[in-house]
Amino acid sequence: MKNKKKKSQSGNINKKSLINNIIKIFSDHPKKSFNYKQLAKILLITDSHEKRLITEILSELKNKEILDEISTGRYRIKSGGGYVIGTVQIVTGGYGFVSSETLKQDIFISQNNLNHALHGDTVKVYLFAHKKSRGPEGEVVEIIERARDTFVGVVEIYNKYAFFIPESRQMPFDLFIPLEKLHGALNGQKSIARITEWPPYAKNPFGEIIEILGNQGDNDAEMHAILAEFGLPFKFPPEVEKEASKIPDKIPENEYKTRRDFRDTITFTIDPEDAKDFDDALSIRKLPNGNWEVGIHIADVTYYIKPDSVIDIEAQQRATSVYLVDRVVPMLPEKLSNFICSLRPDEEKLCFSVVVEMNSNAEVLSEWFGRSIIKSNRRFTYKDVQQIIDTGEGEFKNEILILNQLARKLRTRRFENGAIAFERDEIKVDVDEKGKPLRIYYREHGESHELIEEFMLLANRHVATFISKMKDKNGKKTFVYRIHDRPDEEKLRKFAHFVKKFGYKISFSGNKKISQSLNAVLTDVKGKNEQDIIENLALRAMAKAEYSTDNIGHYGLNFDFYTHFTSPIRRYPDMMVHRLLEQYLKGAASKNKKEYEKKCRHATKMEILAMEAERASVKYKQVEFMQDKIGLQYDGIISGITEWGIYVEIIENKCEGMISIRGLKGDFYEYDEDNYCIKGRRTGKKYQIGDKVTIKVVKTNLVRKQIDFVLIDEDI
Repeated sequence: MKNKKKKSQSGNINKKSLINNIIKIFSDHPKKSFNYKQLAKILLITDSHEKRLITEILSELKNKEILDEISTGRYRIKSGGGYVIGTVQIVTGGYGFVSSETLKQDIFISQNNLNHALHGDTVKVYLFAHKKSRGPEGEVVEIIERARDTFVGVVEIYNKYAFFIPESRQMPFDLFIPLEKLHGALNGQKSIARITEWPPYAKNPFGEIIEILGNQGDNDAEMHAILAEFGLPFKFPPEVEKEASKIPDKIPENEYKTRRDFRDTITFTIDPEDAKDFDDALSIRKLPNGNWEVGIHIADVTYYIKPDSVIDIEAQQRATSVYLVDRVVPMLPEKLSNFICSLRPDEEKLCFSVVVEMNSNAEVLSEWFGRSIIKSNRRFTYKDVQQIIDTGEGEFKNEILILNQLARKLRTRRFENGAIAFERDEIKVDVDEKGKPLRIYYREHGESHELIEEFMLLANRHVATFISKMKDKNGKKTFVYRIHDRPDEEKLRKFAHFVKKFGYKISFSGNKKISQSLNAVLTDVKGKNEQDIIENLALRAMAKAEYSTDNIGHYGLNFDFYTHFTSPIRRYPDMMVHRLLEQYLKGAASKNKKEYEKKCRHATKMEILAMEAERASVKYKQVEFMQDKIGLQYDGIISGITEWGIYVEIIENKCEGMISIRGLKGDFYEYDEDNYCIKGRRTGKKYQIGDKVTIKVVKTNLVRKQIDFVLIDEDI
């Protein structure tokens, strides 16, 4: 029985958790050395694939100078001599913590011992001797790399000097600005400042204003401030616009001869109503044998943008388009994103296509990859297509309905195989021409969205699977995969414990059972008070998807091979995939893995920043929307619990605010992290995530993007 228990732990390993467990083994035994076999035995790992993963991790930790290879295949943790290198996190109180791969616990750094280190900086820390009962403490002795030296904030001007007040709560210091370094900024204006120096004796850094964003409250100034806060651009350099303007609109005659021609095949795009860049289209025709030929046609961006050109370098740096509430900040200049590359109706366009032959059961019988030319017959919105699906009437209804039938079968099969249904309705903010929010609501995720999604998933999976089989003398060819690691089991069990309170159950008897039971929960929760909360917590329990040249598969989709091929107008990884596919189809040798892995890491980082900026813009508009609603009462759902407050999402408009625990009357409330609740010490009264409550709006703060509520409770 013991052997069976050991085996059951294999095949369900999260790489990040495995790295942490390996580092802990070495940290707990700093004088001992281990090889991969010994580590596998300690970790109860018997699976050969996961043993190979241990070998890879050991090599990575050696390259990061965390481990020494004292003999072939045998490693020991590096002697730190009391010093650790890590990343600083500054908290509201002004003190910080440093996280390091060499220590399991974060290192506490008092405000006096930060020595000018700021949030996100890479630092060298001297560890103090400490008792086992206390966590590690230390002092920053060297700032190895600044995370950033520019900040968004507001200028305050006095007679002989000025201060710059950063908006970020993670920047606890104001910047001293000499008057000659204001560069035209006026008192109260929102600006971007840069640290120029920080003398050892000075409490505050010295700086200069490098860009004036505008007056506080002005919509453009606020949106540009959000972009700048996350280090994202809001305009293109002149040289990029100049190069884009030189790209010819007309397709050269010789291109028609080298491409597969789909101009006479019924083709259309399906996008949101407000979309301007159409980077994917579908074509369909019936074959003589009764099967269906479906074309997934993707804008051929890399035909127009050559590697290492000015536009390519800018696109690589941006890595993604950013979708704020009232605007898109594109990865590519407008001439390319909205015109030349965009698959606009009744215009001949160059594409990179995946064409499949499918039978009526949506099984792929053959596939073709290559460059093509199309002419879209119509630009559909999701609403248009949904109406055709619902009524069976409309232009190209036969084609739409056939594609939808095929998509349904693809989707059903995907979930039967263990994919997880994480599609969520997104918050939509309607604004007027000045950016003022008029309405906030959920934009539904309907069957028309699923139609497009299934064929995009199919194209992405088939491209990745096709490339994964290619080899040269050095092994598999370098490629850009979209990967999603297995969930951390501890987080998943914590989630399962929480949803059990609502009557839902997560099964842990194998990966397929986990995904099936998770899907059952996500289906059952639809339309209930706890829906948003449970969906959010389920997402938090999952690992984050990322780009990598090391394929580990995509857990959420349950695909062994997956990539991003279908959105090159708005994602740089898709451009990389197009280039690799084109060259490998021509028989090119494998590309430089280290170079592509570096690009993958950057793309993942920029994707995260873009999502954070998008969320910040929504939050800003939510606070702005609630400014004139002070004193009004609303029904809401408790969406989060922390030691300092209860977060509540208003049911009517999806705006979230906080009730301070200090503001709760009649008892002393204590935070129960494991059960996502707070509980009164005397009365036992409990407030838990998912509970329905009534609140009153008491305050809004646009600068902090915060809404304050008080609880309207008859029992208090």
